[in-house]
Amino acid sequence: MTVNMADVDLSEIPFWGLPQRERMEAFRRLRALDRPVFTKENKIPFIGHGAGYYALVRHADVSEASRNAGVFSSEPTANSIADMPRWLAVYFGSMINMDDPRHARLRRIVSRAFTPRVLAKMEEDLQRAATRIVDEAIAEGPGDFVTQVAARLPVEVICDMMGIPPEFHHRVLRATNIILGNADSEYTGIDPELNRWNVARGLIKLLAAGRELNRLAARLGRERRGASTGDLTSMLVNGDEHLTPQELGSFFILLVVAGSETTRNAISHGLKLLTDNPEQRELLVGDFEKNIPGAVEEIIRYSTPVIQFRRTVTRDHEMNGQQYRKGDKVLLFYNSANRDESVFTDPDVFDITRHPNPHVGFGGPGPHYCLGAHLARREITVMFRELFTRLPEIRSAGEPSYLLSNFINGVKHLSYTT
Repeated sequence: MTVNMADVDLSEIPFWGLPQRERMEAFRRLRALDRPVFTKENKIPFIGHGAGYYALVRHADVSEASRNAGVFSSEPTANSIADMPRWLAVYFGSMINMDDPRHARLRRIVSRAFTPRVLAKMEEDLQRAATRIVDEAIAEGPGDFVTQVAARLPVEVICDMMGIPPEFHHRVLRATNIILGNADSEYTGIDPELNRWNVARGLIKLLAAGRELNRLAARLGRERRGASTGDLTSMLVNGDEHLTPQELGSFFILLVVAGSETTRNAISHGLKLLTDNPEQRELLVGDFEKNIPGAVEEIIRYSTPVIQFRRTVTRDHEMNGQQYRKGDKVLLFYNSANRDESVFTDPDVFDITRHPNPHVGFGGPGPHYCLGAHLARREITVMFRELFTRLPEIRSAGEPSYLLSNFINGVKHLSYTT
C-alpha cells in the first residue's frame, strides 16, 4: 500500500475516517522521516488555535517526552490540541492537565481508590458485574457486542466505585459518548464540518454533558461529606486531604470518561482481534490463566484505545536531534509508538505471546502513567474469562463501526455470533 505523504494531514478529520490500515501505514512512513513533522492546527470557532504541533510518532520520543515532564508539560492542557478555554476547563480541567505539585497532590488523594487492597476487594464486584452482563446478553441473544457487553462493565464498575445508583448508569454512558464522540455525528447529531453553527451546537452538547456529570458528582459529594458510606466519593471528600467540589466533579469526568472508554474499546477490539486471529484465540482458550496477561497487553498495544495526548514545551530543548522552542506543542501519538519497528518485532502482527511488550497504551513512563491501568487489566481479564467460559463460540461478525476521532480509537458497534 502506498500512502502519499502530501495528502496526510493529522489535523484533518477525514484522515481519521480512513481505514485503520491506511492510517497505520501513514504513521509508518512518518516514523521513517528524519524529524517529527510539524502540522498546522485547525481553526476552531469559539476555541481558537495555535500555530501547530510536532507529531511525536517514535517510541523513543514518546517515552522520553513522557518521562521529562519538566520540559514537556501537561499544562495548560493535555487532552485537547487547542488551549482549553476557562468555560470548558471548569468541567474538563482535571489533574490530567496539571503538572506537579498540583498534579502530585490530586494524584495522591485519588490514588486511595487504586491501592492493591482496594482493588482486591473489588474482585468479587467485578465478577458479579461480568456474570450479570453475560447473563443478560445470553437472554437477549447476539446483537451489538459494544452496547450489550463491552460498554457496560467499565461504566457499572466506576459508578459502583463512586456510589452512583444503577438508575443513573445509562445517563453516565450517554454523557461519556457525547464527550468523546464530539466529532462523530452519531453521538452528537451534528455534521463534523468545522463551521460556526456546527461547532456552536457541538460545544453546547459537550458543555451539557460535562455539566450533567459534574452535578451528579457534586450531589454525591455533598451527601457523603461528613457521612461516609465507604465508597470512593466518601474517601475523596473526607479526611485531612480531600477534593474540593470542583476537583471532585472534574475527577469524576476524567474517571468515567478515560476509565470506561479505555476498557470498553479494549474489550471490543479484543473480540475482533481474537476472531481475526483464530490461532491466537485457540492459544488463549487452551490455557486461559497462563495466556490472558499477555493477551491483555497485546490487545492494548495493538488497538491503543487512547491515540494521543498533548504536551507543551516549557523551555528551549533538544531531543533526539530535534530542536524545540519554548511554547511549542507536541502530540504524543501512542498508536504509532506501539507499532515502532525499532522496538517491536513484526509490529503489525497480533501476538499474545509477545515478550517483552513495552507498549505505551496506558501512557508513557512518568508521572502521568495511567492510574487505573491495573483496574483496566482486571476488567478485561474478568470479562474475557466470563465470555469464553459461558459463550465458548463467541466471535465478532463483520466489520466494526468505528468512532470518528483523533483522540480515541473507539468501536461504536460490533455484531457478534455465539
